[in-house]
Amino acid sequence: MTTLLLACGALARELIALREKHAWDADIFCIPAPLHNTPGKIAPAVERRILELRERYKRIIVVYGDCGTSGALDKTLEKLGVERISGPHCFEQYGGSIHDQYMEQTPGTYFLSDFLVRHFDSLVWRGLGLDRYPQLRDDYFGNYQQIVYLAQTDDPDLRVQAHIAAEKLQLPLKIEQVGYGALESRLLERMRK
Repeated sequence: MTTLLLACGALARELIALREKHAWDADIFCIPAPLHNTPGKIAPAVERRILELRERYKRIIVVYGDCGTSGALDKTLEKLGVERISGPHCFEQYGGSIHDQYMEQTPGTYFLSDFLVRHFDSLVWRGLGLDRYPQLRDDYFGNYQQIVYLAQTDDPDLRVQAHIAAEKLQLPLKIEQVGYGALESRLLERMRK
């Protein structure tokens, strides 16, 4: 029987690429990424999906960070006997020690991933109402000092889009090419078990 990788929608492309690269016998189902704006809904959404799908799979691995659930996701998974890759969020999973260094040196760092760059306008700009109320920029981003784009792919179009996002938020941009980082190594470890 196949393994189910139940994941945050923000990781879908990366998981598909990793599954192909490592020839994993795994299906990928995703929970909608916009739930990050309401993290209290993440654990119940994951639980519903597990209960719907668990009979079809030998094993389920949840590919999510805590993502603001304050431990609720891990409590739900413990109750259901389902494992999760480690990490607080995808930025730490991608960036690892690079992410940690930025957080230590400049706590006011806003991070972008390939997914967030691709969907910046819908999730951040319009999603937070900045297109209609630009004065909210200072409320939301006034305490940030920089943006760090933790790039999974070397895509020139995404680099351009990251620069546009930084200009909109009026913050300096740094780009770190990190690939799949610990997301890949943590998944490899789980898939070998």
